[in-house]
Amino acid sequence: MSLVCVGLNHKTAPVEVRERLAFADPGQASAALARVPGVVEAIVVSTCNRAELYANVDLRGAVGIAVDAGAAARGLIAGFLSAYLGVPADLFREHLYVHEDIEAVSHLFSVGAGLDSMILGETQILGQIKDCYLAAKEKGATGKVLSEMFERALRTGKRGHSETGISQNAVSVSYAAVELARKVFHSLEGRRTLIIGAGKMSELVAKDLEGDGLHQVVVANRTFERAEEMAARFGGRAARFDEVPAHLALADVVISSTSAPGFVLTPEMVRAAMRQRRARPLFLIDIAVPRDIDPACGHIENVFLYDIDDLQAVVEANLEERRREAKKVERIVDEEVRSFDAWLGSLDAVPLIRLLRAKAETIRRAELEKALAKLPGLDEKERAVVEAMSSLIINKLLNDPTLKLKELATSAEGKLYLRAASELFNLKPGEEGERR
Repeated sequence: MSLVCVGLNHKTAPVEVRERLAFADPGQASAALARVPGVVEAIVVSTCNRAELYANVDLRGAVGIAVDAGAAARGLIAGFLSAYLGVPADLFREHLYVHEDIEAVSHLFSVGAGLDSMILGETQILGQIKDCYLAAKEKGATGKVLSEMFERALRTGKRGHSETGISQNAVSVSYAAVELARKVFHSLEGRRTLIIGAGKMSELVAKDLEGDGLHQVVVANRTFERAEEMAARFGGRAARFDEVPAHLALADVVISSTSAPGFVLTPEMVRAAMRQRRARPLFLIDIAVPRDIDPACGHIENVFLYDIDDLQAVVEANLEERRREAKKVERIVDEEVRSFDAWLGSLDAVPLIRLLRAKAETIRRAELEKALAKLPGLDEKERAVVEAMSSLIINKLLNDPTLKLKELATSAEGKLYLRAASELFNLKPGEEGERR
């Protein structure tokens, strides 16, 4: 048996390739992959930035000894991808990566912890992995090994986010603006927002602000219809461009992103608004290039002005902090991978232990029957005592070898110890050795 991960992501494939390998129903795809000859269990992980197929495979019947198992698994799964999605293999084959056995485990744990994401430390991928795993499980595509592997991947991801700061601190310009706004006001509950311009960046910041309990959103744009469209998305109202000064006095947060050739907000306009606001703080976010807000506005008392360079500097500082935290997450991943590897190694001992106990039970029953035949005078209670005693002797005798075999199976010489135990007790492991 062998664990394998075959996939592509935002690092290895452009979006036009990734979108062709998107799975509408990862659970159904997992079930289909699990039915492929040589695949014992399977889980398909599909997101906008990656398509990864995890499988526990047994290619002994289909692959010659001289053939590389990783290459064989790559070919097998590439063929499945092509047939299942109706996409020519030549389109994506060169973008695929293959991870085998413990490397596949390490890769999955790293992905779940946000170490392999487009945005370092993002948390969304963990939920996506969980959804894909549960979908595969529901379809009966998973078995003992992949279920344990994915359960531990989820645990690793949770540990990475809860025990380190990798998911803290904004690493997008839009969310950096939100974090700065929170620092200015402590809470954004009940605050009013004025959006000047209806561009993409303004929309991103407004979207990030949306979940913070803002009281009212006003969108002002030179094209009034565009302002109405954007305002509708945020449950706000539209304003005409010449109404900006009036709304400036009412707003707490101002987001400006227009294509105006000159300044949209001047110190005179802001001072007039501050007089009406009675010095209540005003947070200005200028994400336009060229700038919409005169830098002199930032020198007015209780006015906090940040432009795109300020926000980018915050993002870079936060990203550097996440990189430092990533080192801690890597240690957690290494720890969890080693733990899983030990568990996986212990599985090799289970079939042998079953055979050992089965042989001991066969001997016990045979000898018990002989003994009871020589003791015809025993009543039911006495016969039960004798049988219980024989079972207890077997269990106690096998307890230490059982524990020791599980322990030794995880060592570098594990297979040697198992072979020695098999020879010592004259055991012949068969198909029970299969992992499922």
